[in-house]
Amino acid sequence: MIWVRFIATVVSACFLSGLQAQESASDFAQWLEELRAEASDLGISEATLLALDTIKPLERVLELDNSQPEFVQTFTHYLDLRVTRGQISQGQALLRQHGVLLEEVRRRYGVQPHYLVAFWAIESNYGKATGGFSVLEALATLAYDPRRADFFREQLLTALQIIDDGHIQAERMSGSWAGAMGQLQFMPNIFYRYGVDGDGDGRIDIWNSLPDIFYSAANFLSESGWRGDERWGREVMLPNGFDYSLTGTATRMSLERWQSLGLTLVNGDPLPVVVGMEASVILPAGAQGPAFLGYQNFRATMIYNPSTFYALTVGHLADRFMGSEAIARMPENDQAMSLADVKQLQELLNSRGFASGEPDGRVGRQTRAAIRAYQKTQGLPEDGYASRVLLDSLKN
Repeated sequence: MIWVRFIATVVSACFLSGLQAQESASDFAQWLEELRAEASDLGISEATLLALDTIKPLERVLELDNSQPEFVQTFTHYLDLRVTRGQISQGQALLRQHGVLLEEVRRRYGVQPHYLVAFWAIESNYGKATGGFSVLEALATLAYDPRRADFFREQLLTALQIIDDGHIQAERMSGSWAGAMGQLQFMPNIFYRYGVDGDGDGRIDIWNSLPDIFYSAANFLSESGWRGDERWGREVMLPNGFDYSLTGTATRMSLERWQSLGLTLVNGDPLPVVVGMEASVILPAGAQGPAFLGYQNFRATMIYNPSTFYALTVGHLADRFMGSEAIARMPENDQAMSLADVKQLQELLNSRGFASGEPDGRVGRQTRAAIRAYQKTQGLPEDGYASRVLLDSLKN
């Protein structure tokens, strides 16, 4: 009798699950028809819209979108994964191999070859890791999900327009789970706005054509404010007694001003000064880690990807291609904070009157401001850096 009731329960659960799946599929189909009508109104052809006939939501995309890492990645770990001996030697070889093309791109857009190859390396491992998802299915999945529906709906419509314009066939439009495409990992709106037909074949192919890849990346960077006669930035040494409240991208001052405050090169030589250049001091690992001056090209890199870790890594890898040394002052015991650690840190800051916002395990601008305020009361360097040492200090 118990076994019969168990079987009945399982059958009932499966039946309800099946009904829910049917309802979900029906809702998605209706949503897709509405999107199809909108795309048609925008002038996208019926031939292109046939690609929507086989679209279905991808559960794996939602899993990746909702997943959170257990630990907050440190700058040391981030850099070590991306700047290796193999990556450096391969990039140097590719610079030689594609030197003529890269020089053509430099003359047109002013973006130096070693930087373009560094972006290529970080974005797709020189074209070897472009993502294996259908861009249309990934974008449709995220556009159907209500959290960021408007953004991804726009991206999906733009992707359809790119197909309709003949740049790529729908079945060949592959990318990341978030819809970033090709060897540049461009979102569709960036492709549509900055993509360039570098090889003159009438199509923009950032999946296979190196001229299109390099021309498009350089165009995007140039339009983002890249300066072809400047470097990205450099590692520097901060003086004793430095005012750490001046760190971060919100503060930008002339090189003359930074020199007057005692900043030098890491070997102690005077900081080179170029009239008119401005920079920000960047501390990716807090006061105990390396310090960098980020110039205009650092800011342009952050338009490509708004992460200080990313921008520093692209710049450093480009430097290594040209024979520069490794970063001098990387921390030796850079311990990662778990999300639970960061959440506890935020709770402790809030309890002591330093408003860090709703504890969510993420170190954002408000949390960094709260850390600086706490550090000031304790006579600590005001670097705004969330660390285990800081957490232990708050616990005592």
